[in-house]
Amino acid sequence: MNFITNAVPSWVSISFIFVFPLFYYFIAEAAKKAAFTAGFDSIKISKIGNSILIFAAIYLTYVALMSFTGIFQQNTIPPKILLYTTLPLAIFYFLVVFRSSIFTKLLENIRLESLIRLHIFRFVGVYFLLTWFYGALPQGFAFIGGFGDIFAAVTAIFVANAVENRKNYSQKLAFIWNIVGVWDIINVIVSANLYNKWAIETNGKGLSEMGNFPFCWIAAVAPATIIFLHVCIFKKLKLEKKG
Repeated sequence: MNFITNAVPSWVSISFIFVFPLFYYFIAEAAKKAAFTAGFDSIKISKIGNSILIFAAIYLTYVALMSFTGIFQQNTIPPKILLYTTLPLAIFYFLVVFRSSIFTKLLENIRLESLIRLHIFRFVGVYFLLTWFYGALPQGFAFIGGFGDIFAAVTAIFVANAVENRKNYSQKLAFIWNIVGVWDIINVIVSANLYNKWAIETNGKGLSEMGNFPFCWIAAVAPATIIFLHVCIFKKLKLEKKG
């Protein structure tokens, strides 16, 4: 098995390998700023940031190694990559991270606009379009995932600025934007299952390319992490309303 998928030019895969892990770097930086605002000492702030990066390194390595076994390339309902990566990651986020006292403190002290700006990273959706352009993804799925994420990223810039500048409509705007963002990622998950179902029925390729390295990272990380961040925004909006 090839180390990197040969379905697209090498520059696409290599650039993705360097770009995608930055998502966790930005999350770590946002967490460190929140920890500083919360009054944590420098050692604890550094430990929080390093813990996020170490977790990311271990998890991304696990996903890559699993992809090399070929298990993610099998067209099943639900896709095996969701069962072995996305679902466990979501469980970890909501049953471990979300319930921790440190996370509660960080969420209380992080700025709402900082949470929203994390979604600017969804410009990574351009890789859906590149993968489709080179014939490795169905057009419909690539457009749903690609343009949906790009829209979320672009609008996140304006929504975050409105919140930061304390516009009188900013809270309602953030709430509506957050709902649209959740709908987008759920739409991608549903579409992935439908395209896999179609591939099984027609013996087609489906979304098997998204199970290859490095693009397996998208399904393994993005759905659970993005939904978790949207839930954090809902929680933060609720906290600010009480305050």
